Amino acid sequence: MTRRRTVSSMDPGDLLHTLGDLTGRILDRIEFQQARVELAAALQRQVLAAELPVLPRLQVAGRYAPARAGLDIGGDWYDGFLMPDGSVGFTIGDVQGHDVEAAALMGQVRTCLRAVAIATTDPGEVLRRTNDLLVSMDSGLFVTCSFLRFDPVTSELADARAGHVPAVWATADGRCDIILNDGGLPLGINAGESYPSTRRLLTDVCAFVLLTDGVVEGPSYPIEEGLGRVVELVGGACSTEPDELAARIIKVADFTGHSDDAAVLVLRYGGLPEQRQGGG
Repeated sequence: MTRRRTVSSMDPGDLLHTLGDLTGRILDRIEFQQARVELAAALQRQVLAAELPVLPRLQVAGRYAPARAGLDIGGDWYDGFLMPDGSVGFTIGDVQGHDVEAAALMGQVRTCLRAVAIATTDPGEVLRRTNDLLVSMDSGLFVTCSFLRFDPVTSELADARAGHVPAVWATADGRCDIILNDGGLPLGINAGESYPSTRRLLTDVCAFVLLTDGVVEGPSYPIEEGLGRVVELVGGACSTEPDELAARIIKVADFTGHSDDAAVLVLRYGGLPEQRQGGG
């Protein structure tokens, strides 16, 4: 049986023109995506460049690691700022998504939290009002977040969380626990949501570690295992400088596959035990 060769009806010149047009469209899409990534990265750098507050009895350090996938820009952030009543607010959070919209909303949420904290410094109330603002914006994205308030006069630490990863708490005697206090839904889902606040009086050297799920969870890495690793690192680490401890904790993300961006915020109260005895 004789095979018949199919003759293309397209002229070679037309074929080259079509290929050139397709190549141009592909390059335009690549350039557009790269521009979106660069914009999102610039937004993220601007937010994370803010300096954390410096207090006599509280040392603070933060770490951030971008997603390993080159075109993924996440919405993770941490922040710390002075509030009108003399207390200090700390936040850490994660916006749903990995694109310029997530990075842009991250900046808006950070601004909302700071603005709301002018009117109230109670962590639960700050989250409640911020949630209602985000619901009214109808962005279509939700945000997990933890908000802390530290009073340098009374040494009280209060915190509330909105669907966020639990914090890790360590004391100078070697105890270390995952803080499973009640929280509310992520921000931006339902108006009128409430967020209970938990208060603790700091009387001895201790460390409080906040993080995003990119540190402790991955496609084949359960969050329980990731939190367990963080507990191992933080336990007995109250004598470690917060900056060094934050650097160790962010490396836990390497075990998860690091497909998401990751953020860590470490607060250490008090000096070393021997310094307290000598300096009062």
